[in-house]
Amino acid sequence: MFTPVTLPLWVALTLGALAAVAVMDRLFLPSARWFLRRRVNRLVDRLNQRLPIRLQPFKLTKRAVLVERLRFDPQVMKAVEEEAAAQGMPRDVAMAKVARYADEIVPSFNAYLYFRIAYRVARSVARSIYRVRLGSADEEALAAVPPGSTVVFLMNHRSNMDYVLVAYLAADRTALSYAVGEWARIWPLHTLIRSMGAYFVRRGSGNSLYRRVLERYVAMATSEGVTQAVYPEGGLSRDGKLRPPRLGLLDYMLRSFDPTGERDLVFVPIGINYDRVLEDRTLLLDVPASGEGEKARPASPVPTTLRFLAKQLGLVFTGRWHRMGYACVNFGAPISIRGHFADRGGLDLRRLGKEERMPHVEQLGRELMARIGDLVPVLPVPLVATVVLRDPTRAWPALTLKAEALALAERLRQAGAQVYLPRGDEEYAFDVGLRMLTLRRLIVATSEGGYRAVPAELPVLEYYANSISHLAEAAAP
Repeated sequence: MFTPVTLPLWVALTLGALAAVAVMDRLFLPSARWFLRRRVNRLVDRLNQRLPIRLQPFKLTKRAVLVERLRFDPQVMKAVEEEAAAQGMPRDVAMAKVARYADEIVPSFNAYLYFRIAYRVARSVARSIYRVRLGSADEEALAAVPPGSTVVFLMNHRSNMDYVLVAYLAADRTALSYAVGEWARIWPLHTLIRSMGAYFVRRGSGNSLYRRVLERYVAMATSEGVTQAVYPEGGLSRDGKLRPPRLGLLDYMLRSFDPTGERDLVFVPIGINYDRVLEDRTLLLDVPASGEGEKARPASPVPTTLRFLAKQLGLVFTGRWHRMGYACVNFGAPISIRGHFADRGGLDLRRLGKEERMPHVEQLGRELMARIGDLVPVLPVPLVATVVLRDPTRAWPALTLKAEALALAERLRQAGAQVYLPRGDEEYAFDVGLRMLTLRRLIVATSEGGYRAVPAELPVLEYYANSISHLAEAAAP
């Protein structure tokens, strides 16, 4: 019984490791989970006392529970039966697809990560790259949103920095659940983004079963009051202009909305603009070249991105790096969908088929995009670029260029546009725009003391001027 037993070293190490894992699993991990859960619950309680838009229980529900609820949703189950019959596949195969889609879509919100870590990172990143400004916000109207309403922030999509910028500026109101594209599914980025409450969307998917699963998740989240952030354009603007709305997510929210229910659906339009978009040249690679019709330039974004990064690192190491101008966000007045439907004779989209429903959705989508367009801030770079492009071949005298820019700013302001003037000084705003464009060599100084556009950089100038082209057209004399 007391005879010594000899074991190989690798067996002893393996047994020791397994014993350590068992001790951790049975003793330390439950205590750590209890401690962390307690801290998170305390944080959620404090946030719900402070935030105007509370964190809803649905957002805090365990992800596994939400996945199962989505998988066995009655409408999803009906779609499974239809898919199995149409494709001639076993029902279990269709259910496996649904399980994969649900696992891909459903987020896993972590309040501690969102408000204690991600918020600080977003604030540091945004403020280190841009001079971030909140241009305007209808505080009284935002405060008047009925408690318990489902609030959806709708914004134009200029840059991938939009996610960071709006999450940072809205963090004193609520936590946003973004609809993000497939770019965010890259490992390990997808885990971080999912823990921030974002849900993944396959843009342009023609899979009817996937669309039904996505629709039911969006409907569930909307009916449970989850605050969401959506880009109605469906993707980044490639040429700087506002794009027509894509109606998929909007339709998912509206077709299940009960106008007589206890929870209202409120859309908050947001306008975003930048003096410099980080990925401007990369986005322009997808814009058809002159004379090529709809054919995109066969260029890869990788060399452009690498050149940009190398240049910025060089500026940092030589002490010549500066922030990339102003980034401004305007929050508009909330739009109650209950009131919107009441104004249209008690409209209820749940009772309408697709052919009858979509014209109403399309009309509302256009109205929302118009509201967003009105809120896009007029910043120094787009302002000066708009004037220069009136005559791209002209050598503009400095005083003439300034006078035209200030006159345009005044016309825009009189037309109701949101013109942001740094320091409240028109001349300083002009100087900022001119300096940004000359530093990037989009325009150059002439020997006579004027300025002219660089022909090769006209697409970039047009990209920035396009961000306010809809406002400039409305303000044209």
